[in-house]
Amino acid sequence: MKFKDYPLHPTLLKAIEELGYNRPTDIQHKAIRHILNGEDVMAVAPTGTGKTAAFVIPILHKLEKSKGKKGLKVLVMVPTRELAKQIEEVFMQLGKYTSVKVLAVIGGVEQDPQIARLKDSVEVLICTPGRMFDLIAQGFIDLSGIHTWVLDEADLMLDLGFARDIKDALNKLPIHKQTLFFTATIDKKIKSLAYDVVRSAIRIQISPKNPVSKNVAHAVLMVEMDDKRFFLENLISEYEGQRFIVFVRTKVRAERVHAAMARINIASEILHGSIEQSERFDILDRFKAGENKVLITTDVACRGIDIPNVEYVINYDLPDNPENYVHRCGRTGRGTSRGQALSFCSQGELSLLADIEVYVGEEIERYDLTTEEYKQIIEDRMDPDENWKKLMEENDLDEWD
Repeated sequence: MKFKDYPLHPTLLKAIEELGYNRPTDIQHKAIRHILNGEDVMAVAPTGTGKTAAFVIPILHKLEKSKGKKGLKVLVMVPTRELAKQIEEVFMQLGKYTSVKVLAVIGGVEQDPQIARLKDSVEVLICTPGRMFDLIAQGFIDLSGIHTWVLDEADLMLDLGFARDIKDALNKLPIHKQTLFFTATIDKKIKSLAYDVVRSAIRIQISPKNPVSKNVAHAVLMVEMDDKRFFLENLISEYEGQRFIVFVRTKVRAERVHAAMARINIASEILHGSIEQSERFDILDRFKAGENKVLITTDVACRGIDIPNVEYVINYDLPDNPENYVHRCGRTGRGTSRGQALSFCSQGELSLLADIEVYVGEEIERYDLTTEEYKQIIEDRMDPDENWKKLMEENDLDEWD
């Protein structure tokens, strides 16, 4: 079935065609009709499967088709600011020919511009809980007219401690509304929360054997901790002009890898939670625009960041949480594109690798190098200063704090 076969508003179909969408993904195929019919939906689907469009498309159709009383009609609650902006962009792209007004309301930036926008007949509000409740308390947000409530990345919201905020929001929303509950994973905590907010829902679950997207070729390369930067240099130099997202464990590591790349004249930018929110958005915008080809980041960017044409994900450090391995890999191979994810694993990270393989349900392919090939990469590095290696060895003591 193609998108043109759905009973969607012509303005929406025009944008879908321009974006190059032809056939819906599995989650879109299973969810869109139920949402169009006004049913509650609880959907479980891995990252990178198109679940944002699965709710954005039918919401836009219903808003465009039935113009009535002004005011907020749709509330989308998400766990992170980056995800809020990402969903806003999807609404804007798909709704470019509609008259629907959309606004992301987030913390970490000035609230006055958001308040001014709220007065402009906004129909769709995408928000993180903190700023939303602040503006409700100040009288700038009224949820009494909401007819569709979306909870996206509910599993991450629980991890970040937003369960109470979700229940508080439920108490402020109308009793009669459509509820759309989207999550990447399902467990007892998620089920309990889901049944608190949505009872007679259509349940949709997309559960591939391997949760890593089939569009992503992923492998592991055994690399000693001190040598990782040389292998990263080798990859970036070999595939010059391609786009890389490099995941590290901590913001300290991000700073150090950034400095190591700068030392050999490889341009990169870093992203982590201590950077001001407005600057984080600017960094992502530059990366999306291709002004910067290498983004070094903590797991702040492992979810909800949909950047097209990222050819490579590098797990410079393996994540503590096996689930984040899947989310990291999902930053490449988006939509119908193909991508590659390569993980550097040191001896000290073998237990993390074992946990990841249990989570994905299979052994991850090993990228084998001969001893000679490994030595050659080290010898070919652009930075011959042995004191730099000594400095990194001394700093390794606190890199994993």
